[in-house]
Amino acid sequence: MNASENMFSLEGQVALVTGGNGGLGFAIAEALGNAGASVAIVARNEVKTEEAVARLRASGIAASGHVRELGSKAACQAAATDVLDSAGRLDILVNCAGVNIRRRPEDYEEKEIHQILSVDLIAPFHLSVAAYRLAMRKEGGSIINIGSLLSTFGGAQFAPYAMAKGGLVQMTRSMAVAWASDGVRVNAILPGWFDTDLTKSARQVLPGLNEKVLHDTPAGRWGKPEEVGGTAVMLAGRTSSFTTGATICIDGGYGIAI
Repeated sequence: MNASENMFSLEGQVALVTGGNGGLGFAIAEALGNAGASVAIVARNEVKTEEAVARLRASGIAASGHVRELGSKAACQAAATDVLDSAGRLDILVNCAGVNIRRRPEDYEEKEIHQILSVDLIAPFHLSVAAYRLAMRKEGGSIINIGSLLSTFGGAQFAPYAMAKGGLVQMTRSMAVAWASDGVRVNAILPGWFDTDLTKSARQVLPGLNEKVLHDTPAGRWGKPEEVGGTAVMLAGRTSSFTTGATICIDGGYGIAI
């Protein structure tokens, strides 16, 4: 079977992955690249981004890095323009960049709430609109938003993060309806508990988290970042050409267990 016959092939496509220099973002960027896409990583840490691009290129993936703080509408538009100027097209957008600050609701400072909402919800909104206006409205495309179990569950020390990730699901559905007639599909992946640097730090400050995850996850383990990549490839390509507005949980059964 050649690339043109392979429903999972992303040959000739360009993917922009925010937060693609580590954790789930890097795993998704790698999976898209292995499926044939050229990958543009947009992140704020220059050194980490350069290292991620080097790793992708070493495995034969066409990759580029773009350092941007996605804290404003203008920055999001500039990030999309960066990729279009360098690659000539933009077919896939993965909104994966995120931040979290763990406190009880009453203990957050106002600036912390705004920081979390800005990165985890407002930036994906502006970047999605920029991708749509600059490229996808004419050519079609796939937008994949990375939510969380906290898109649907609550957590005592996660209120602003849960607000943002819950909003991301509703944003996904609204954009899916708005842009379906233009051939733009918008879907969300809701990862469960994955073994990343972010969750390692969570385990250090939340006693008993590791034991709780192992107990409450039917699969009996933490997810591996690369286990998200296949779903991203599916949502990015022709195999899901009639799928939009969907939310797909990847959580080892955590969300359905009693």
